[in-house]
Amino acid sequence: MSALHEKAKVMDGEAIRRAIVRIAHEILESHKGTAGVALVGIRTRGAILAQRLAKEIEAIDRRPINVGILDITLYRDDLSRIAPNPIVHSTDIPFDVTDLHLVLVDDVLFTGRTIRAALNALSDLGRPKTIELAVLVDRGHRELPIRADYVGKNIPTNLHEHVEVRLKELDETEAVVIETTAPVEGKGG
Repeated sequence: MSALHEKAKVMDGEAIRRAIVRIAHEILESHKGTAGVALVGIRTRGAILAQRLAKEIEAIDRRPINVGILDITLYRDDLSRIAPNPIVHSTDIPFDVTDLHLVLVDDVLFTGRTIRAALNALSDLGRPKTIELAVLVDRGHRELPIRADYVGKNIPTNLHEHVEVRLKELDETEAVVIETTAPVEGKGG
């Protein structure tokens, strides 16, 4: 596989923060508060974003909101392609999802396959009243009929590009960048 080269930075730390604040306001407006609402982040970056969203929602609404972490490894339809021995982490949802309005949180929405896997995993945990989707980035190219209810930024991409979300908790920096396998002019390679 060819090395990836950074083509463009499309969001910096401040843009990520503003997107999270805006999504928090949209969730609160849509549900008229936090009653009966919970956030579930898809491990790993979706879980971090869900925690950040919860902090913003709590700061605005002055009430706590339940947050869980969902591991979808065993629900993926490409399990054999991602690794010979994939690492399965635990799902940590310390509340009953039945009859709740769940907001599923992820970093990038691409083909929709990750979200389909997350929906399958959630269905094994109970029957929520509704499930909505919040993503930091929607890059298009859907293969399944899935759309986000809350989007931080829509980024048009081509299929050969990769959208990388970098969060300080994992990457020591905050940014959303588009990477490509082709060397970017002026960047060497």
